[in-house]
Amino acid sequence: MVDSNKTAFTDTNTDFSEEGQEQKEVKLGEKAWYVVSTYSTHERKAAYNLQKRVESMGLDDLIFRIVVVEQEVPVMKDGLPTGKTRMKNLYPGYVFVEMIMTDYAWYIVRNTPGVTGFVGSAGKGTKPFPVPREQIEPVLKRMGMVDESMYDRYAVGDYIKVIHGTLEGTEGRILSINKETGAVEIETVFFGRTTKVEVDFSEIEKI
Repeated sequence: MVDSNKTAFTDTNTDFSEEGQEQKEVKLGEKAWYVVSTYSTHERKAAYNLQKRVESMGLDDLIFRIVVVEQEVPVMKDGLPTGKTRMKNLYPGYVFVEMIMTDYAWYIVRNTPGVTGFVGSAGKGTKPFPVPREQIEPVLKRMGMVDESMYDRYAVGDYIKVIHGTLEGTEGRILSINKETGAVEIETVFFGRTTKVEVDFSEIEKI
């Protein structure tokens, strides 16, 4: 059962709360991404425990990628950088799991030590909804995980927003996409002037 005291998290154009799971893109039984809730500060441990179960029980045909979304950030002291860094969990209390939702896989994941339940499950034996592709995409991109299928949603002329990196927050229009290198040329406005810049595909999200 999902921890009712946990605050639902959001990302740019992303809502993984139970309310945000009402519409699903992927049918149950197909490979898709799900959000698993964990005890606070136990995300890595829960992910490790699940990975060990997958390996020991031969579940790699049902449970695929297990991701804790972390980002390296500078350690500050008195408002100044110390030269040290630490890993910051961008979604405290959650682990992302790519899996095929069967009764057995569902049982294994939710009974893994450290896991408290699935986001998007109403309980009473109801399986959780998978996360729509457009919502999981920015999460995976923050980890540098780009699937070829992601490119299908983008075309020249589309408007995008840079979701991380040096140009984070910049909006612009796609001029070209290089699937081989991941380079995307966009047209944006800096200081009132139209400018062409190049960003990595993993840094953008469609708006």
